[in-house]
Amino acid sequence: MSTVTPDQLGHGHDDHAHGHPTGIMRWVTTTNHKDIGTMYLWFSFTMFLVGGCMALTIRAELFEPGLQIVNPEFFNSMTTLHGLIMVFGAIMPAAVGFANWMIPMLIGAPDMAFARMNNWSFWLLPPAAILLVTSLFVPGGGPSAGWTMYPPLTIQNGMGMDLTIFAIHIMGASSIMGSINIITTILNLRAPGMTLMKMPLFCWAWLITAYLLIAVMPVLAGAVTMLLTDRHFGTSFFNAAGGGDPVLFQHVFWFFGHPEVYIIILPAFGIISEILPAFSRKPLFGYASMVYALAGIAILSFIVWAHHMFTTGLPTAGLLFFMYATMLIAVPTGVKVFNWLATMWRGSITFETPMLFCLGFLFLFTLGGFTGLVLSIMPVDIQLQDTYYVVAHFHYVMVAGSLFAFFAGVYYWIPKWTGTMYDERLGKIHFWSSLISFNVTFFPMHFLGLAGMPRRIPDYAQQFADWNMVASIGAFWFGLSQLIFLYAVLKCIFHKGEKAPAKPWDGATTLEWTVPSPAPYHTFETPPVIK
Repeated sequence: MSTVTPDQLGHGHDDHAHGHPTGIMRWVTTTNHKDIGTMYLWFSFTMFLVGGCMALTIRAELFEPGLQIVNPEFFNSMTTLHGLIMVFGAIMPAAVGFANWMIPMLIGAPDMAFARMNNWSFWLLPPAAILLVTSLFVPGGGPSAGWTMYPPLTIQNGMGMDLTIFAIHIMGASSIMGSINIITTILNLRAPGMTLMKMPLFCWAWLITAYLLIAVMPVLAGAVTMLLTDRHFGTSFFNAAGGGDPVLFQHVFWFFGHPEVYIIILPAFGIISEILPAFSRKPLFGYASMVYALAGIAILSFIVWAHHMFTTGLPTAGLLFFMYATMLIAVPTGVKVFNWLATMWRGSITFETPMLFCLGFLFLFTLGGFTGLVLSIMPVDIQLQDTYYVVAHFHYVMVAGSLFAFFAGVYYWIPKWTGTMYDERLGKIHFWSSLISFNVTFFPMHFLGLAGMPRRIPDYAQQFADWNMVASIGAFWFGLSQLIFLYAVLKCIFHKGEKAPAKPWDGATTLEWTVPSPAPYHTFETPPVIK
């Protein structure tokens, strides 16, 4: 096997000596997976703040009944863009940032397989983000059909909708290129001796996620292209007046949209599976079953899409099939939660910030999973469809799921990335502040939904006033908590903390007891001693 020099990879040790770009051009032209991972993470955090400001606009309007600060059309644009920006601009790029940084290091590869394509797939994102945000300021107003873009609402939207459709196309292309790169890297660049079943679970999670992305992103592209031609070229895919069917869009969209939910959460599962064993000082329980559970979740995610459509008049047999298939997906997810708990069971646990975020994830994600199970029951869902109960459910999965796992990943790996330990006190303040404010924001939404408050409305009846006020206070608190995180990260980048040791979690991960799994006769009546 020929060895690859750093120069051939496009990032030699001494950039000046080799005439490599410095300053801003270093970032524009870089093919180094670490630089690209860093850019993904910063882009994602920027979009997280932009989407967060939109969420705060929504919550400010809903602080009390009546119309306070924005008109209903602008309110609808806020809900639409908040959803799109958080999914395509914040959560997915963050996951790809972790993949770029960590996958080559975890499998012993010199870089990603297609280094230049890696650069390109990142640089497609900023123009797409600009298109999304610009859509607010064009004639005809921003897209106001909700992030799901259902016709006929989207057929009547102004020019902002077209910009949104183009932005989604560009982001989809970026995702597909990133996925091809990740799959090729994992399958072809593993270090000698690292079989697939010896890979860190984070790599497995991303391998499966990348296949999901390649399968469903073209479906979304098809759906929005059909929307575009309905809007401008006289087709009638979704226009009932011309013989089309608006419900067809929902089928096509959710065939993308349900696997998308797992695209968002699987990388988070991978991060949790790396961190929990480290701070439990035990190997991960049930490695093989974790891999099969990941694959099972991915396969089942393709046959549950119409649980988003229980109120569209599907035939009863269809309703029952989608109800049972949705309940079935709780099984592999339950396997994963059980394995994480078993990993911690009788471990020597310490509660550094990454571990706290993992535990927050476990508790809140499981709660979000339970409300998902409630919504999978078709007669219940018909009552709760499009209420705040659904809003509460998916924020528990996406924010307390993906976002908390990503925070855990940043705190866990930032000593490796920057060479500086983060401020443990700041990390803990960030965790507790985020955890409490998150629950203050989203837990009351279960009550609002059960009482019948519909989502995506700028005004509401007086009976919903109290819990809405609580949720709005929590939202502003949660938003401000993220500035603590920003400060903690910047301290690391500017090396304002103590220097990270060679193994930053030395106390937490170096086992005196280093058998890959316990000997068969070991009862754990006497837990292994860690010096």
